[in-house]
Order: sequence, then C-alpha cells, then structure tokens
Amino acid sequence: MAEPTSSADATTAVGQACGKLILFGEHAVVYDVPAVVLGVPHGLSAHAHRTEAGQRLDLLGSRQCATGDGQELGEAFSALLGAAPSPAALTVSVEGSLPPGMGLGFSAAAAVAIARAVEGLTDDDGDREARVRARADAWERVYHGNPSGVDVAAAMRGGCRRFVRSTGVAGPLPLGAPLHLAVGLTGHGGSTKEMVANVAALAERDPVAFDKSLEGIRAVVDNAIGALERGDMVALGQLMDMNQMLLAGWMVSTPELEALCAIAREAGALGAKLTGAGGGGAAVALAADAAAAAAIVAAWGDRGYQGFVTAVDPAELERTDPS
Repeated sequence: MAEPTSSADATTAVGQACGKLILFGEHAVVYDVPAVVLGVPHGLSAHAHRTEAGQRLDLLGSRQCATGDGQELGEAFSALLGAAPSPAALTVSVEGSLPPGMGLGFSAAAAVAIARAVEGLTDDDGDREARVRARADAWERVYHGNPSGVDVAAAMRGGCRRFVRSTGVAGPLPLGAPLHLAVGLTGHGGSTKEMVANVAALAERDPVAFDKSLEGIRAVVDNAIGALERGDMVALGQLMDMNQMLLAGWMVSTPELEALCAIAREAGALGAKLTGAGGGGAAVALAADAAAAAAIVAAWGDRGYQGFVTAVDPAELERTDPS
C-alpha cells in the first residue's frame, strides 16, 4: 500500500493498508508448517487531522474512543500512539469495506492504516515504515497478546508471502500470474482460540492420524508454492480443495463454509476453501479471471451470502519485504 501522505501544512494525512487472506496452511502453521498469506488491496484507509485537544479515533463510524477512556479500543489506540512520537491532539477516522471479525486481518489493517496516517503528521523523516510496524505491533499486542506479526506484514506490504511461525519470517513469494479471488462471508465470526484448542485436542487424541494429515497439508503448501510461482491456476485450485478437505477433517469447517465452497465450485471456481481459523468467518475461491470471480460472488448473493472480489497482480507489486 501507499506511504502516508500529508498536506503541505501537515494538518491532515492519509494512510492505507491491505486486508489479509490465508491461502494455505491455517492451523497447520501452529505446528510449524509454512502458511501462504496474501495481503490484498481490499483494505482500509485512515484520515488523521490535527485538532486543538485530545486524541480520538472513529472506527468505521460505528465505534469511537479516546485515549485513556478505559475501552480496549482506546487502549490499543493509546499503545499505537505511544510507540513513537505522536501529535498531542489529533482525530483519526478509519473507513473501508473490509469486514471486521471475519478473519480477514481487519485489526492489523486498521492498525497499519492509522499508524501511516499518524506518521504523516510527524516531523521525523527517519525510518517511517519501521515506526509504522512498531505502532501496529503495539496495537496488535493489546488485542492478541503475542501476535505472530504475519497480519501486520501482510497489511503493510501486500502481495504473497510464505510465513513460518517459529522464525516469524514472512518472506515474499513471486507470482507467475495474477490471482483473481472471490471472498464469501458466513455472516458470523468464529473463535480462533476455540478452533485452535479443538485442533490441539484432535492431535492429542490420535497423534498418528493427526501427524499424517499435518504432513498432507505440508505437501499441499509446498506444491501450492510451486504452482503460485509457475502461475498454474488449475493446480492451485485443486490444492485449495485438498487443503479444505483436510481442514474439514479437523472439524474447523462449518455448514456455511462448506456451502460457500460448494456454491463457488458450481459457479466455476477453480478451487475453494475456508480462510483463517474457521468456525465461521470467510471462504476464498480462486477464479480464472475477474469476470469469473464476479460470477462467484453473484452466485453467493443468489443464495443469501455476501462477498466481494479482490486480486493480487504481480505486475502491480512495487516492493518486497526482506525481513
């Protein structure tokens, strides 16, 4: 996404951030299997304005807070502002169509967008992106305790990334062709904590069977990385279906997620799976082109599900993250 931009008098600034999709490897990533994560342009923007007093945040016009007001949102905002020098008085508003609570990286996208807007009002021209990361990490720690950092990396940089939990590295992956995606929403979020605990219980009950399915997902991820690099969308779609089958075996899928995947395939998707922790949230479907992705979203709409089209185009990726 773009660097923070500010006006000549530095009284207003705008910051942007990407949304996030896990394309392969959710849950298995807890056991150090690599995950493939996408930072997608369907994200959020933040507008920061200098004011005469106070530090206030308006999130999508539906949630407001001020630093020190006792709310968790206010605590996160305070942590973000306190991670680096910030104006003593400002108002920040966040807008965009990225839905919260659906496992699409809303929290990290909000944090990065706010941090970039705040940086646009500061006088320090040093390493702004390092300060954006520090601010966003501080926000995420309020909500998630000890976040892996992959959501912030995706929100900041976009593109396609291979993430390994033990190292915390989200290295960029080259794409051989654009990814045209449809994202469908169940309409309710799932509990990441509960889903992770359920998978851990399965691993404890039958470690031999669990290890076999874990290695199956590892093979899917490894082959998916090769397909992404070659631009082989047919193979990539088949691998998405395989990953979904294995995740369903871990009982993290739901009837709504299965319905979204089935409708997408009937509408011409090359493959479909849940994205994120499961138990609700969202599914992602791979399409041959933008028109095919729109047709999938229309098919979901006919069945009462909301969704949107997004894409990752290697021709438009202007940077990588060497960290």
